[in-house]
Amino acid sequence: MTEHASPPGAQEPLSADLPHAFGGPAGTGQLRVEPEDFIVRELPICEPDGTGEHVWLWVRKRNANTDWVARQLARFAGVTPREVSYAGLKDRHAVTEQWFSVQLPGKTDPDWTAARIEGVEILRAVRHSRKLKRGALRGNAFEIRIRALRGERAVVDERLQAIVARGMPNYFGEQRFGRDGGNLAAAAAMLRGEGPRLERHVRGLYLSAARSFLFNQVLATRVRDGSWERALPGDALQLDGRRAWFIADAADADIETRLRDFDVHPTGPLWGRGVPATQDAARAFEGACLAQFDDWCAGLERAGLEQDRRALRVRVRELDWTWGDTDALTLRFSLPAGSYATALLREVIEGMDGDDTNATEDIA
Repeated sequence: MTEHASPPGAQEPLSADLPHAFGGPAGTGQLRVEPEDFIVRELPICEPDGTGEHVWLWVRKRNANTDWVARQLARFAGVTPREVSYAGLKDRHAVTEQWFSVQLPGKTDPDWTAARIEGVEILRAVRHSRKLKRGALRGNAFEIRIRALRGERAVVDERLQAIVARGMPNYFGEQRFGRDGGNLAAAAAMLRGEGPRLERHVRGLYLSAARSFLFNQVLATRVRDGSWERALPGDALQLDGRRAWFIADAADADIETRLRDFDVHPTGPLWGRGVPATQDAARAFEGACLAQFDDWCAGLERAGLEQDRRALRVRVRELDWTWGDTDALTLRFSLPAGSYATALLREVIEGMDGDDTNATEDIA
């Protein structure tokens, strides 16, 4: 067992040592001074069909925790929290819109307009035949205002144009690792077999943190050597917008064109049991990146997780921006499910949150 099984130093941001793809931030600025500076709108997979035992609620929340809102909806509807579901967590210190579902078999709808939940508006209520499942979303659309931006506008514009053209590294954000990396520290202890028996959802949270940390290490190495947007021999390339992937025997002209057109993306490992998908040079590369974390890898395998893949690069869709008159910059863009707006922001500015970043939720 190696010393590298410990998480990064306490109080040190987990993104501090992750390399930037475009040479470092182009300026500094303030984020989330007000909740309205960070607006998120969920992009659902489907719309409710109008009939069934589940009521889907389109909810706007401000300065509210997603799980807390779910519990308040359950209380108002007179059901247990397990009968309320949502597709993904959304930032707390923000204004967000998303679907929740409430199971009401054989029951009439309550008067949703009478719900009095602080920071919450129920904008639509529609019946549907199925429960809303976690992860059942296409992605999220963002509108983010950066205040007090210090940096040359031409340099910031150039950076944003580079992201449009090349995408961005698909890092897991610091939210994944909890306040001051607490989830990662707990994961390290759990993988060593230390600590009390954990509830299933807590255990899953810690395993996810460990897996995400390992993925970030592989991606960071490929950002440093410039291969995060190129194919290595034996790479597993994922089709854009899909989970399907295939092995690239060599980076021929066709593969290079498909990479340039965002048709496919190189992937990194989400560690678990089984043989890694990559072959040849790509497998050797990943093995070298994770050699110092072999005990973590073994712990994830013992936990029963299976090997999976995640794109190293993400396409930023519909990215546009507007400069204000007072050194303010507003960004509008969308990302697929599981990708982080903070990964884009760190490529543009070194930002200081008006709220504690670690207190926000893990956007999915």
